[in-house]
Amino acid sequence: LRGSVLRSLDGRDIYSFRGVRYAQPPTGPLRFKPPVPLKPWGGVADATKDGARCPEAEYSNQTSEDCLFLNVYTTKLPDSTGNPKRPVMIFLHPGAFYLLRGTSDVFGPQYLLDEDIVLVTLNYRLGALGFLSTGDSILPGNNGFKDQVLALRWVQQNIASFGGDPHNVTLSGYSAGSTSVYLHMLSPMSKGLFHKGIAMSAGFQSSAVKDPLQQAKKQARILNCPDTTSEEIVECLKGKSAKETAETQPKFFEFGWDPMIIFGVVIEEDFGDGAERFMTADPTEQLLSGDFAQVPLIAGTTKDEFIWKGLDITYNNLAENMSENYEKVFPIAFVYERDTPHSLEVSRELKKFYLQDKPITNDSEKALGQAYSDALIIFPTDRAAKIVAQLSSAPVYYYHFTYAGRYSWLYSPGTQIPYGVSHHDDLIYLFYISVLFPEFVKTDPEYSTVKKMTKMWSNFIKTGNPTPEKTGLLNVEWTPLDLSKPAYLEIGSDLSMRQGLYYQERMQLWDKLFPLPARTSRPSSTRVGPLWKHQSHHAHHH
Repeated sequence: LRGSVLRSLDGRDIYSFRGVRYAQPPTGPLRFKPPVPLKPWGGVADATKDGARCPEAEYSNQTSEDCLFLNVYTTKLPDSTGNPKRPVMIFLHPGAFYLLRGTSDVFGPQYLLDEDIVLVTLNYRLGALGFLSTGDSILPGNNGFKDQVLALRWVQQNIASFGGDPHNVTLSGYSAGSTSVYLHMLSPMSKGLFHKGIAMSAGFQSSAVKDPLQQAKKQARILNCPDTTSEEIVECLKGKSAKETAETQPKFFEFGWDPMIIFGVVIEEDFGDGAERFMTADPTEQLLSGDFAQVPLIAGTTKDEFIWKGLDITYNNLAENMSENYEKVFPIAFVYERDTPHSLEVSRELKKFYLQDKPITNDSEKALGQAYSDALIIFPTDRAAKIVAQLSSAPVYYYHFTYAGRYSWLYSPGTQIPYGVSHHDDLIYLFYISVLFPEFVKTDPEYSTVKKMTKMWSNFIKTGNPTPEKTGLLNVEWTPLDLSKPAYLEIGSDLSMRQGLYYQERMQLWDKLFPLPARTSRPSSTRVGPLWKHQSHHAHHH
């Protein structure tokens, strides 16, 4: 591979290998198929610039279906004196499974690579091309997740050549990438491929697609394909261009830009064809059974996440419609079951709790934004972290990111003033996001947050503990989450441990509305069957 040299924030040389293929192009006959490993190649491949990004609705002209590339960054390659065998961080990018990419213009290594780690970022297939499923052996689905698995396997086989240690791999992700981290903790395909996890701003509540065939049929109709059988759907969709397919993604929105969660994981049945299955059980039920990779985990959210979604509704004149038709719109916006008595109950409770049963106005847009944040990010994160903390033999480090810098993924309309500490805003201090923000320098007020974040994250990547010792920079001991006396790290201008957990009044509402299924390991839940049979048998007697 021929790479190039980038410079880190503090002036180190970063040996960068970008646009490295990790799978055969998922094109032609390989579209809608699990990724196929590469054959070895001769000669020197060019790895001096990012590979193509995967097809997405926005900027579709700059994309290519041939997009299964990863980037590797290190500051020390193996040489005649030996192999540095540095810990490895793999990052799975955000974007709701239909947006964004792992390229260096969005997730640049300049901040993290001041630390002695090897960083791997990657593209995985997005949208229908990555996640469509007919729910049968024709298109079992989860191909975007299987791409991620192949990248994890690639790291196992190849990272030592870049000075990385395949036995010390941290799988990290943000939003859709964070959901992915939890799913890899559950997937039989990912077993043993990573040793720690970092799950930022997402869990996996409501991430399993209930009826994948309906989704495939809808995609078929949108592209004027027959929707009668799985064979016909897939055959016809294979004839459409990747660009055309990706551009239809907004047609899945049903109210404004909702639902934000469209594609997700599919539970794969065993079709007896020997195919590897990424997800074989309901994720929540499997997690509750304790059958997951019990690795050290960092998890948490930003202060405001999707608070801007309320503004989005009022700004785009959707408030009246949402207020009047809330029983229909809330389940779309907040992604829960529709047209059931339970759905109706949830909608009413949410309207009461967040809006005090009043119509949505400019005054309630922040409360509405909190409902979006809780539904899509904070409640799923809170729930997943608590279950893992309770059942895992490894520690969970929980955080709340509240630091407000000068830059944000979202500003108040017509200003350069950040609208809260939004979803993705903590990424500004882990990666140089050159498409949106300037590169920080030592004199910037944000510099110390960059240093704190990259130091805690790299400590964890190296040792499994983000604060192994108190230092001038990290003057705090981040203790693991213990549900008998919960505490979390607040990452603000200062670092401080806080007792309890944040937003618990809001979380209790969601817990009540979406109670966990009974644990399969508990005897009480197995009693239900025989008891019911006995009663019906008894009733039958009289």
